[in-house]
Amino acid sequence: MSDARLEQFKKMAEQFPDAPMAHFSLGKALLEARRYAEAAGALETAVRLDPAYAAALVSLGDAYTGAGQTAKAREVLTRARDTALAQSHGSLAEEIDERLQNLE
Repeated sequence: MSDARLEQFKKMAEQFPDAPMAHFSLGKALLEARRYAEAAGALETAVRLDPAYAAALVSLGDAYTGAGQTAKAREVLTRARDTALAQSHGSLAEEIDERLQNLE
């Protein structure tokens, strides 16, 4: 991820502070850059704004995993799986189950 692209996502999150997608996009970019703590912050905001945002929950779990926060990762990924199932996203729930198994 280029610095310019990352800056673009930061500006988007600043311009649209109430838009979960803006914070999710920033969080994903930071996750790709392996800046796990920063990614977690942006993704926590996305999830706070939209608690049923399954993709943001999964990415937040990935950020916690990358940051070595296994307990938090397990908690968030379990919530993500429950959310995915509630939204009839069976394949996403299976993907999340794999992540949870890899945490053990």
